[in-house]
Amino acid sequence: MKEKVVLAYSGGLDTTAIIPWLKEHFDYDVICCCINCGQGEELDGLEERAKLSGASKLYIEDLVDEFCDDFIIPCVQAGAVYENKYLLGTSMARPAIAKRLVEIARKENAVAICHGATGKGNDQIRFELGIKALAPDIKIIAPWRMTDIWTMQSREDEIEYCQKHGINLPFSADSSYSRDRNLWHISHEGLELEDPANEPNYDHLLVLGVTPEKAPDEAEYVTMTFEKGIPTSVNGKKMKVSEIITELNALGGKHGIGIVDIVENRVVGMKSRGV
Repeated sequence: MKEKVVLAYSGGLDTTAIIPWLKEHFDYDVICCCINCGQGEELDGLEERAKLSGASKLYIEDLVDEFCDDFIIPCVQAGAVYENKYLLGTSMARPAIAKRLVEIARKENAVAICHGATGKGNDQIRFELGIKALAPDIKIIAPWRMTDIWTMQSREDEIEYCQKHGINLPFSADSSYSRDRNLWHISHEGLELEDPANEPNYDHLLVLGVTPEKAPDEAEYVTMTFEKGIPTSVNGKKMKVSEIITELNALGGKHGIGIVDIVENRVVGMKSRGV
């Protein structure tokens, strides 16, 4: 019986290419795990894609309410903001994802957990510290740092690799923004943002809202209630926290609220520009 690896799976090109790569280089049985932290339509069609790519199983785990109640709310109550501007949208979700990956790995008796984070960013550290804290005995596989056997350097390389392994999926070789989305935020990196002298191309970039210039000229009033620092209603309608954030996302997006253009310092010593 083959050993098992749990792959943090988004359905994107990177993690899809990792499935046959894990089978080829480690002969693992690949268990894909997609953690739903509120990324919406990005979950559509994942099971078929994972199975076509060679995974033996796909978990789609709904963590939306746990993410809101146990991660977002404590961070907001603490006023946790990085370098005065970054509202920790990606950062807050990674420990929640790491925790569930470990739980699935234990359930499946997996010997390893694999993630698709690059060797340049903070996500590799967020994932690996979370996994090591909860399961120091489980091996961590980080393909993008294993340059002796991970030789793909571009989307074209990954598409070619998938096709060689019989995986013909409608991925585009066109570059796009590197996006991370959950219920709390959506971040964008890459393309024109790589040069801090460039203004963001908001018409191309924005997914969840509009710029203030394109927002309505009429104000809209919002009334909220709180109990012990936790929001309980919006405009007189009682809702759980995840529903309140969803409602506020729609209102804020409509009125051009919540756009932050930042350059942050990463743990590894690089600077990164994101919107």
